[in-house]
Amino acid sequence: MNTIHDMGGMHGFGAVVREANESPFHADWERRVFALATAIPFAVPFNDDSLRPAIESIPPERYLASTYYELWLEAMTKILVGRGLLSRDEIASGKARPLPKGVEVFPAVKAADALAALADGFSARREAGKPRRFKVGDLVRTRNDHPATHTRLPRYARDKIGTITRDHGIMTFSDANGRGDGEQPQHVYAVAFPMDELWGPAARGGDKLYLDLWDDHLHPA
Repeated sequence: MNTIHDMGGMHGFGAVVREANESPFHADWERRVFALATAIPFAVPFNDDSLRPAIESIPPERYLASTYYELWLEAMTKILVGRGLLSRDEIASGKARPLPKGVEVFPAVKAADALAALADGFSARREAGKPRRFKVGDLVRTRNDHPATHTRLPRYARDKIGTITRDHGIMTFSDANGRGDGEQPQHVYAVAFPMDELWGPAARGGDKLYLDLWDDHLHPA
């Protein structure tokens, strides 16, 4: 993504201030947003690959002024309105309307079943997908694409050379799934980049940065 959301390597935002004994939630409404984000995928076709593009579409000035859970709430609202499950009038009035005909939802799930599913997790790993293009030790160059849609390849690592250090196996390709183009499962690799390859000669020699990238992010070097 080429928006304010991709902040890697940007300067001028000041130090990260850590809060002693920080609570995961700073208000009750944040707990409710977390619960909604956990529950909605059991009712609506929805996953992390849907949430990321929705968050990244928030205008930069509002993105920077919003808290973590404010971003979640705005993104989920956008998804539900876009799919016809919620209207802006309902949000403004606080009054629900009957669900329109033809809107896709999942059958009702019991709370106990939802808790069991959460405990099992939602893996992006798949049994089959595109043939592997690289192996451990291969030199690769990242693509220099600048899509308007979501991508897991950050700006600072585009058109850079790194080394495959691990093959994680086949997983859903987040870039494609976030666009609505299907899962397109393929191999994901840990790629090591020398810091001076990413940041230039001022970077500390010998240090490396590791990124998990998909086959479609990479070319042979």
